[in-house]
Amino acid sequence: MSLKIKSVLLVLLCTAALYSCKSTKPVLSKPNPPKKEVRQVIKKPEPISPEIKKEVEVEVKTPAVQPFKTSPYVMREFRAAWIATVGNINWPSKIGLSTQQQQDEAIKLLDFLKAHNYNAVIFQARPQADALYESNLEPWSFFLSGEVGQAPEPYYDPLNFWINAAHDRGLELHVWLNPYRAHHTMGGEVSPKSIVKKNPELMASLMNGMWWMDPSKKATQDHSSAVVMDIVKRYDVDGIHFDDYFYPYASYNNGQDFPDSESYQAYLKAGGKLAKPDWRRAAVNGFVKRIYEEIKAEKPEVKFGISPFGIWRPGYPASISGMDQYNELYADAKLWLNKGWIDYFTPQLYWKINQTAQSFPVLLGWWESENTQKRHLWPGLRIDYGGDDANKDETVNQIMLTRGMVPESKGTVHWSISPLLKYPKLSKALIDGPYKKQALVPASPWLDKLLPEAPLVSTKIDGNKVIVSWDHPALDEVYNWVVFYNYENGWDYKILDRTKNAIALSLNLEVNEKKNPLTVIGVTAVDKTGNQSSFNEIRIGAK
Repeated sequence: MSLKIKSVLLVLLCTAALYSCKSTKPVLSKPNPPKKEVRQVIKKPEPISPEIKKEVEVEVKTPAVQPFKTSPYVMREFRAAWIATVGNINWPSKIGLSTQQQQDEAIKLLDFLKAHNYNAVIFQARPQADALYESNLEPWSFFLSGEVGQAPEPYYDPLNFWINAAHDRGLELHVWLNPYRAHHTMGGEVSPKSIVKKNPELMASLMNGMWWMDPSKKATQDHSSAVVMDIVKRYDVDGIHFDDYFYPYASYNNGQDFPDSESYQAYLKAGGKLAKPDWRRAAVNGFVKRIYEEIKAEKPEVKFGISPFGIWRPGYPASISGMDQYNELYADAKLWLNKGWIDYFTPQLYWKINQTAQSFPVLLGWWESENTQKRHLWPGLRIDYGGDDANKDETVNQIMLTRGMVPESKGTVHWSISPLLKYPKLSKALIDGPYKKQALVPASPWLDKLLPEAPLVSTKIDGNKVIVSWDHPALDEVYNWVVFYNYENGWDYKILDRTKNAIALSLNLEVNEKKNPLTVIGVTAVDKTGNQSSFNEIRIGAK
């Protein structure tokens, strides 16, 4: 055989070896589909010599990457309720309940939210520089036992209990913290274990009996930051949530200025040039930015949300009047939204649609115009206007307005869970109306775009039912499952929590006196940040 022919054969053999060793990697933002072997035949070029008469075939196996398939429609909307512990407003119902009683009350509230198609709970775990969880930084809360520093007996960790119980019901749990309030008037006597006594250099006494940490002091910011990050590091929380208490409302101090003159004079002596209002705002702004950055450095998937007073400043927009949080609470909430220092923004729009000077849709539209970073805008709704009929009509209308005005990321937060329990017409109007269908929490693509793998699905016919079951290679990363099914009349779905791995579906669905057979099903996995896996159809009865 000539040298030239040997060279040609060598090239062909090298090419075959190269292909047989090469694998196709799936794109990171797509699920990893099952590998399917395909056969390729690489033919040798036409022979360049009469000596080469036989065609050489080389079999090559390569994985075929299936394209990502988007699922049928599933509703996305943040549906949450605040659960307040300060003053035993929502939970526990009173101080001194046993561990079992506290847990029973918690389960009742979470079961209610799940049954009414909510998907998140905002739980107050730090009402007054104390803890409804095991902490080395602050004492056990007065609102559990009536004694500051007293752990539950028999022992349990309430926050951990709430997190696990919420997740087992497919509900996100966001931890609600008050960053600066050190003692509430409903919190009993100031205890020697309180931060008020342990760190008096940080404290300001208000005329209504409350104590407040001085927001301008670095030690205050360091302590509150340490509390936040301790929770983020040790607990499987879905979000950290601040409300509207930055500098206190003026009424808490009988209209007098916040007592921080000593701190401000020290700032001026050190060369500071800002006027006192700007200095206060700068302290709060820096703290908000710091918390956002620290959370993202530790656990990027944990959302940070703030629920400020609903009006930024009177005259924004022009028809709006009311309290000026910019100059009273020293909270420049518009800046935080403009800068994207939050993942979701929940302005407390606690006014009716037709309340001209504080109109719900007018304010929501203005905040949406300021949402330049396209974060989640989920307004806080007041859902108790003193009567069942008034509550349900106003609440349903506000939810529907929100869907139309902020369609890219729908959602609302309800203040609080109590009216939902107190007014049966309100709860029924929601579950019969806007909350009739389950919904996934909207995804947060700026936090994570990596999609989970698709579940491995199998079906089994059992009488007049089909048993759909599934498994997943990374169960600890799955937050919810969505089961899709089609009865020849369009797709529908059920959202199941992480504890489920099977569902029984009827083979026929009677609609308008006609039996529609189940034709196609599919299951997707949803991760902690709302990303949904690829969707693969399974035809029922197909061979």
